[in-house]
Amino acid sequence: MTVRAILSGKGGDVKSIAPDATVADAVKLLAQHRIGAVPVTDVTGVIGIFSERDVIYALAREGSTALDHKISDVMTTPALTVETDAPVMSALSMMSRRRIRHLPVVEDGKMVGFVSIGDLVKSRIDQIEAEAAALREYIAS
Repeated sequence: MTVRAILSGKGGDVKSIAPDATVADAVKLLAQHRIGAVPVTDVTGVIGIFSERDVIYALAREGSTALDHKISDVMTTPALTVETDAPVMSALSMMSRRRIRHLPVVEDGKMVGFVSIGDLVKSRIDQIEAEAAALREYIAS
């Protein structure tokens, strides 16, 4: 299974934020949409990721004044991305090795979606359950 298959089930609606937005703006966006991270984009494409971790690190360093900083000052950069034709296991492996939980999905250099480790794990569990059901059916027949 590929990342494209996950996006087809999930949809391609991706919230993003500009690098000159404030941390406070990003926190509002994360809370409003109940998401843990958002890609940071400009005219060139994805330039970083802003996540809950970035908020925590900025607050620990700067205190509440961090909320007035620009996203570009606190985001994680460069953004690691995954292609739509990448196998799910490859994306999961990259996320585990790099200890990240979100990946922008790109096709021909353009962002077409955003997947979380939860999306990938769910698809893998669904696949394993389908294989187990097929095996049980085969054994029963």
